[in-house]
Amino acid sequence: MEKNRWGEKTFQLTTKKNTVYKLVLEYWQGEGKANVALRTGNFVKTDFAKLTDRNKDADTFIFVGGISPQLEGEEMPVNFPGFSGGDRTSILLPEVQTQLMKALKVSGKPVVFVMMTGSAIAIPWEAENIPAVLNAWYGGQATGTAVADILFGDYNPAGRLPVTFYKSDSDLPAFVDYSMNNKTYRYFKASPLFGFGYGLSYTSFKYDQLTIPSKIKKNETVPVSVKITNTGKTEGEEVAQLYIINQNPAVKASLKSLKGFERFNLKPGESKTVTFNLSPEDLSYVTSEGNLQQYEGKVKLAIGGAQPDEKNQMKSNILSQMILIEK
Repeated sequence: MEKNRWGEKTFQLTTKKNTVYKLVLEYWQGEGKANVALRTGNFVKTDFAKLTDRNKDADTFIFVGGISPQLEGEEMPVNFPGFSGGDRTSILLPEVQTQLMKALKVSGKPVVFVMMTGSAIAIPWEAENIPAVLNAWYGGQATGTAVADILFGDYNPAGRLPVTFYKSDSDLPAFVDYSMNNKTYRYFKASPLFGFGYGLSYTSFKYDQLTIPSKIKKNETVPVSVKITNTGKTEGEEVAQLYIINQNPAVKASLKSLKGFERFNLKPGESKTVTFNLSPEDLSYVTSEGNLQQYEGKVKLAIGGAQPDEKNQMKSNILSQMILIEK
C-alpha cells in the first residue's frame, strides 16, 4: 500500500493474461467523506526523447514543475528521492524534471520553466541552460491566469525573492550546526544561485544622484536619497533595496543586512526620488552578549534593485558609498 498526504491509498497488483483474480475490499470510515474507486492501468516510464519528438511542431515548450505540498510538510508519510517524512533531504530539483528539460532543450526550441514550490530549490542546470525561469510558488487557484499574463507580456513581473536560492546541498551547513555561519543572505560568504531580493522585470531602471553624508557622529540619523528612472519601454514596478555592509572583520556581525526597501510604479521615462532615514538602531548590531552596539568607523551603504554583490543579470544598477561614523 502507498499513502499520500491526503490519505488516499493505492495497491499495485501485477497481473497475467487469461488469469482470474478475486478482489475483496473491506474498509471502515468513522467520519467525514470517503471515496473508493477501482482503476486499472500500467506504470510506464516516459521516453522523453519520443515525447519531445511528438511535439516537434510546438513553437515553445512551457514546462511546469517543481515540488508540491504533497511532498513537503511536517510529519508526512512521504518517502521519495529527496524527501523523507515530509522533510527535504536535498534542495535539488527532482532529477527526473531536469532530465525532461534536457530532452526539450535538445529540440532547439525555446524552453520556459514555471517552477512551483513553497521553499527554495537548487536548479543549477536550469539556471545555466533554460532561458526563462518563472518562480510561481504555490499561487492558488488563479495561478494559471497569473502565469499566462506574465508569459504573454500582459503583466510586468516585479517579484523579489524573500529567501536565498542556493546552488547545491553543499552550500548549506549541517542541520545540527546552530551557528549563523553561511546561513541566510546575511552570513552567506559564497555566491548563491539567486540571492535574497533578486527578481527581473520587462523594463529597466537606473539609479543615480545618490546622496549620503560622508561622515556622521554616533546616535545621528543618516538620510539616504537616490533618484530612480524607468529607462525601458514598459511601465513597471521597482523595489529599491538599501543594505548596510560591515567593513570591520573584527566586528562579529552580519556581512550585510537589508535596512530599508520601497516598492513603486514608474512609467517609461518617469523618475522618482526615494529617501530612507537610517536610525542609530539601523546602524547597530547585536553583540555576542546580546547588547545593541552601534558601528564605529567605516560602514558601506548600497542601494539598488538587488543585493550589492548580486552576480546575475539585472534590470537595474547598484550604487554604494562609504560613510564614517565618528565617536
